[in-house]
Amino acid sequence: MQRFITLAFSALLLLSLNAATPETHYTVIVSLDGFRWDYPDMYKTPNLDRMAADGVKAVMLPSYPASTFPNHYTLATGLVPDHHGIINNTFWDVKNRRQYSMGDSATRNNPEYYLGEPIWITAQKQGVKTGNMYWVGSDIAIKKSHPTYYRPWNAKPFLTFEQRIDTVLTWLQKPEPERPRLIMLYFEEPDGSGHHNGPCSLPTGAVVQHMDSLVGVLRKKIEALPFGKDINLIVTSDHGMTDISPERVVNINDYVKPEWCEVIDGRTPTSIFSKPEYRDSVYQALQGLNHVRVWKKEDIPAYLNYGSNPRVGDIIVLPDLGWLVEEGNKLIRHCRGILHNAELRIQTLSNPETAQEEQDGAEPDAPNANEFSLT
Repeated sequence: MQRFITLAFSALLLLSLNAATPETHYTVIVSLDGFRWDYPDMYKTPNLDRMAADGVKAVMLPSYPASTFPNHYTLATGLVPDHHGIINNTFWDVKNRRQYSMGDSATRNNPEYYLGEPIWITAQKQGVKTGNMYWVGSDIAIKKSHPTYYRPWNAKPFLTFEQRIDTVLTWLQKPEPERPRLIMLYFEEPDGSGHHNGPCSLPTGAVVQHMDSLVGVLRKKIEALPFGKDINLIVTSDHGMTDISPERVVNINDYVKPEWCEVIDGRTPTSIFSKPEYRDSVYQALQGLNHVRVWKKEDIPAYLNYGSNPRVGDIIVLPDLGWLVEEGNKLIRHCRGILHNAELRIQTLSNPETAQEEQDGAEPDAPNANEFSLT
């Protein structure tokens, strides 16, 4: 008998093919980045619909902040971002006085930033082989360990979606003693299209339908395996998506003086590392603004499970849904899909020369500090 679980995104789509015994149990977890919970209602997704009908569909709330790196590492560790250390796609490392960014290989690949224990390490401690395709943290030597089989994000060539599915099938077709029983597979769409085109657009709808067809291909190939009935297939996502526009932006620099702050980092949320003597000035200046909520670190609501980590600023600014917080005079482009966190380079207000040097030394693929990054 086969069982399927579908967890709707930001809701979670979980499709489970029933396992007979622990000895023959396999699990394949698929993440479709930025797959909004109601995309199956907005667009044609027959394969995901079939999974839901055949198995189980449930709702999953993302951890805070609802961004790619924090939530994928939460799915891997079971810890909220405040506890596993990846508190945003970018954040200020107070200890080492530098910015962590998912677009900066020097920090992204540093295992010291990744706390907790990813599930592939836990599985391997139990003698279970694992396979991992581009999941956050899988190509980093966390606790001096990697999955049994994995593909580094920066390895060339960068695999197409179809090639990733074929690689997963190759792993599953290995002789049983070498075969991974836990596989995690990541796709960066429909997130990219949602950011560039907006979630309610024809291009994004086409990408959603393409990702649905790939899920169908993967399921069909899994079912064709001799032990296909013993494979649990889970499809999930990390966060949702909403529309934004250049008109819905709150510029912090209109209210906060540069000399009050050491670092302003990120947009959703914005972390402000204020100079101690100006902390109350920053807080009072931002109080009462429309379309944002402002908290001192110790006053962040408990339901967000956020604020105990030293990488979180001492003042947090959270925009309303569909709004963004900016600092500086930045050119806003392609404001259709919300940034689950833009690759915003930190502006080190106390040392603008250093900030300029960091921007000049950015990697070729790193986003420009003066533009919205929609990737």
